[in-house]
Amino acid sequence: MQAYFDERQDQHHPQTYFTQGQMKQPQEIPERTGQVRDGLRQAGVTVSGPRDYGMAPANRVHDLGYLRFLESAHRRWTAMGASWGPEVLSNIFVRSPNPKRGILAEAAAYLADGSCPVGAGTWESAYWSVQTALTAADDLLAGQTMAYALCRPPGHHARVDAAGGFCYLNNAAIAAESLRSRYPRIAILDTDVHHGQGIQEVFYERSDVLYVSIHGDPTNFYPVVTGFEDERGRGAGTGTTINLPLPHGSGVEAFFERLQEALTAIRLFAPDALIFDTGFDIYREDPQAKIGIDSPDFERLGASIAELKLPTLVVQEGGYDLNSLGTNTEYLMRGLSATGS
Repeated sequence: MQAYFDERQDQHHPQTYFTQGQMKQPQEIPERTGQVRDGLRQAGVTVSGPRDYGMAPANRVHDLGYLRFLESAHRRWTAMGASWGPEVLSNIFVRSPNPKRGILAEAAAYLADGSCPVGAGTWESAYWSVQTALTAADDLLAGQTMAYALCRPPGHHARVDAAGGFCYLNNAAIAAESLRSRYPRIAILDTDVHHGQGIQEVFYERSDVLYVSIHGDPTNFYPVVTGFEDERGRGAGTGTTINLPLPHGSGVEAFFERLQEALTAIRLFAPDALIFDTGFDIYREDPQAKIGIDSPDFERLGASIAELKLPTLVVQEGGYDLNSLGTNTEYLMRGLSATGS
């Protein structure tokens, strides 16, 4: 299996993280990728740089007004003067009514929460995170069975026209649209501890993309307003969204029971390819953890994915316990490679 990453993805270095009524130390930091790459090396996985596919793939998923904001926001924000902070972080969150007159009003509309500040390197990092996902997807389009995209910033919370939850551009959704040139039916399995409301939004009314998410109960837990079992899609997409929340404090067997439910749904959908949206924040000591699995369980998880025997794009989402990221990556890669993928 080939992995992809670009060092420009680490130019995004958030200084602020507003959550639960207080400022906390940012968790989605550049040091994450070094730990993951150590795990890849230990697993014998080669890491290469991505190719540049330009903006056309992102335009298939994201609103142009939002893209223009994200690309220009930091320049326009810092031009307001020294009394404005070093990052774009709105103190107002109003999507509608909002005429978007001025950078603060745009930030109020395009930043969904306090966990997605836009700094000097955010656009560059998000751009190359997308290119990393697209390059790994291209391996599948060329006939490879599996590829891994070390995406940072992550992407599954990024909505069509808003950043949120440490995410700016929706790597998995953009890659899914790319894969459909060869694989008409795509399944996305998301095992990050948080529900990926951005992916759900993109494909909620679509019948050609199945989105299955296993995550911590979103009651009082990000993203709070989506990820409940009664969200099943709309119109042509009715039935192709499946949310499998777990009570907070759930352990290994509860997680794998939900995983078997997810894998059964994927087999019934009979996709042509799979996007495995993986997050290491289901690890029991992760600062975001509401589900507690141990490091060796990632090997079991990877092997379960490999058993589907589908062309599989692995896209990295969360995982914030720096001490375990390398080990958990190594275990996951072992599992994914267990059947010769």
